[in-house]
Amino acid sequence: MAQVPQTFFDALAVRTWCGLALTALGRAREEIDAINVYPVADGDTGTNLYLTVESAATAVEAVFAGYEAGSGAGSVPAGKPSLADAARAMAHGALIGARGNSGTILAQLLRGMAQVLTAEGETPHTDGNGLGLALRHAADSARQAVAHPVEGTVLSVASAAADAAEGAEGDCGTVARAAYRGACVALAATPGQLAVLERAGVVDAGGRGLVAVLAALVETFTGEVPELSAAVSAAAAAAAAHGRVEAARAADRADDGPDGEGRQDGEGRGDGEGGPAFEVIYLLEAEDRAVARLRQRLDALGDSLVVVGGDGLWNVHVHVDDAGAAVEAGVEAGRPYRIRITHFGADDAHTRGGERPPRERVQRAVVAVVPGEGLAGLYTEAGATTVLARPGEPPASGELVEAVRRAHAREVVLLPNDADLRHTAAAAAEQARTEGIRVALIPTRSAVQGIAALAVHEPDRRFDEDVVSMTSAAGATRYAEVTVAERQSWTMAGICQAGDVLGLIDGDVAVIGSDVTAAAETVLNRMLAAGGELVTLVLGDEAPEGVAERLEARVREAYLAVDTVVYRGGRQGALVLIGVE
Repeated sequence: MAQVPQTFFDALAVRTWCGLALTALGRAREEIDAINVYPVADGDTGTNLYLTVESAATAVEAVFAGYEAGSGAGSVPAGKPSLADAARAMAHGALIGARGNSGTILAQLLRGMAQVLTAEGETPHTDGNGLGLALRHAADSARQAVAHPVEGTVLSVASAAADAAEGAEGDCGTVARAAYRGACVALAATPGQLAVLERAGVVDAGGRGLVAVLAALVETFTGEVPELSAAVSAAAAAAAAHGRVEAARAADRADDGPDGEGRQDGEGRGDGEGGPAFEVIYLLEAEDRAVARLRQRLDALGDSLVVVGGDGLWNVHVHVDDAGAAVEAGVEAGRPYRIRITHFGADDAHTRGGERPPRERVQRAVVAVVPGEGLAGLYTEAGATTVLARPGEPPASGELVEAVRRAHAREVVLLPNDADLRHTAAAAAEQARTEGIRVALIPTRSAVQGIAALAVHEPDRRFDEDVVSMTSAAGATRYAEVTVAERQSWTMAGICQAGDVLGLIDGDVAVIGSDVTAAAETVLNRMLAAGGELVTLVLGDEAPEGVAERLEARVREAYLAVDTVVYRGGRQGALVLIGVE
C-alpha cells in the first residue's frame, strides 16, 4: 500500500520514519555488512544498524499501543501520543538497543534530533526549519559523543546532511531531500578520506547506513523513495566484488602495527592485529560527573570510544585489550548491565582473510531469554546462549536471531521464557530457518520453566526427542511470581492499588497483600496444594531479607518429600520467581 506522506514532524511521522528506516536497512543490511572494513572489518555494521533501529521502532510502537489501548483510571489516556512522547521513545529505544560503533552513533543522532523536536518554546520545531535544526543538533551531538572523531565516517556523512539541510528552505520534504543529497555526496567522498576504504574500493559502511535512514526520512515526508546516487550504487557493486574487500582486510592486517598507520581513534581504528582485541558495550546508569571520569579512563584503555545518552542512562562502546578493566570502570561509575563483549577475530569469517577455515558448527544449542544477570549466569553455566531482558525492555526479534546465529549450531532450541515474547520468538525462529538453521520453539512462559527444560536437555539424543522431553518438563512446571503493582487495576483477585504486593500464579493474580514474604508463602502453599516434588526459588535484587529462608522452612515443615533450590536472579523485575515441578 502506498505511503501517505506526512506534512509536519508529529508523532505519526516519527512512527512512519522508524518503520520505513527499518525496512530500508533490512533491504541494505547484507550489502552494508559486506562493505564493512572500518573501524573493524567484522562485517556486521548493517546488522548492528538494523538492530538499533528495530529497538527504536519497537519502543515507538509500544507508545502508540499504550495510547490506543488506554482508558480508565490509572492507565495511559486514550487518544494518540504527542511528538514528544514518540520522539523520546525513539531515542530511548535506540539507546538501549544500540549495537556496535555505528549503531551507537546512530542512537546519539536520533537522541540529538529528539532533543530539538521535543524542546519547549513559542515555536514548535515541527516544520522544515525545525527539521534542519534537528539534523544540525544531531550531527553535532554525535560528534561530541565520540572521543576522537575521524573524517570519512558516518560522522562526516551526518555533518554534510546537516549542512545541506540548513541551507534548504521549504517544508520537511524539501529539507529531507537536501539532507539526503548532501549525505550521498559526503558518502562518495569517504574513500578519499580513509585509506582503508580506498584500498577496498568501498564507501564507509556506517555512512551508507545513514543514507538509507535519510532515504526513509524523504519517503516519510514526500511518499517517494529517492534513487540511489552513483556513489551509493558503487557501494553495492563493491559489495558484490567481495574479493577486493577481503584483500583490503588482509592488507590492513599486514600493514597495521608499530610501523603502520598506528592508532586511529574515534569512530574507528586501524583494522589490524595490532589493534584492541575486544569490543565492549554496556548500558550504564550513572550521573554525568561519573561519566566524564569514565570517558577519561576508557580513553586511556583503548580506542573507538563512544559514550552516548544522558539523564542517568548511557550506552558505552569501546575497543580494548582488557575487557575486564573496561567493565570495572563502568562499575566504578555506576551500574552497568546488558554487557556485551566481542572478541575480534575469534570465529568471525570477515576478520580471517581466508587464513583459517570457518569454525565448525556444533550440532545443537539452546538459546534462552532471561530476566536478570544472575539467571543469565546460571543458564550460561548450563551451556545456553542467553539474551538478557531488562524489566520493561523486552528483546526484539532481531536480537533473538542474532543470538541464534551466535550459538553457531545446526539445531537450536529457543526458550522465550515469557508469554508476551512468544510471537517475537516465533518470528525469530522463522528468520533463522530461512538461514538453514533447524529451530524448535518451546513456549516457556517463565524463566523457571526454562530452568526445568534445560535440566533435561540432552544434546546427544535425537533432536525431536530432546525437544519433546524439554517441552514436557517445562509444561509440568507451574510458575508464579511476586511483584509490586504499579497502578490501580482490576484483577482476578479483586482491585489492587499502586504499591500492593501481587502474587501471580500461571500469569493470573491470585494474591493481593502488603507483605512480600507473606504473599510469597501464600502463593507457594496454593501451588503445592496440587502436589509437587521440587520448588525452585529465584530471588530478585529487591527481595526482602529472609524470604528464601522462610519459604524453605515452610516447605520442610509442611511438605516433607519436596526439595527446594534457590538462585539469585539479579535485577529481574519480579521480587521472587517460584517454580513447582
